[in-house]
Amino acid sequence: MSGHLLIKSEPFKYSFEKLTKDGRTTWDGVRNFEARNHLRSMKAGDLCLFYHSNEGKAVVGVAKVVKEAYPDPTAKEGDWSVVDVAPVATLAVPVTLEAMREAPGLEAIQVVTRPRLSVMAVTAKEFATVLRMGKTKLPR
Repeated sequence: MSGHLLIKSEPFKYSFEKLTKDGRTTWDGVRNFEARNHLRSMKAGDLCLFYHSNEGKAVVGVAKVVKEAYPDPTAKEGDWSVVDVAPVATLAVPVTLEAMREAPGLEAIQVVTRPRLSVMAVTAKEFATVLRMGKTKLPR
């Protein structure tokens, strides 16, 4: 496993509960170059914090990359990519944006410092801190 990321979705468009029900989805529709580059850096097995944006504003689950970047079939033009993700675990306690803003060790987490980015890198330490705050241990 090479990295950790955070992916954002508005729950009314695609919620973590829907991902859990579906078992897998294609993460498409990213139209920001920096976010696209993060998608392209993802490797199979990488873990992603799943963040509900706009409504809830909290990390609610963990997903993993199950298929590495390939061309986005929803793109009408441009060079855009998607990955496929599957659910790993629902956080026992959602970790809100407000809680992350106040948490020691999360001062530089990009969901706080770069709030408009839809796919972002997360350090291993930030990832572990969010899981601890969410009272969640991942299955081995």
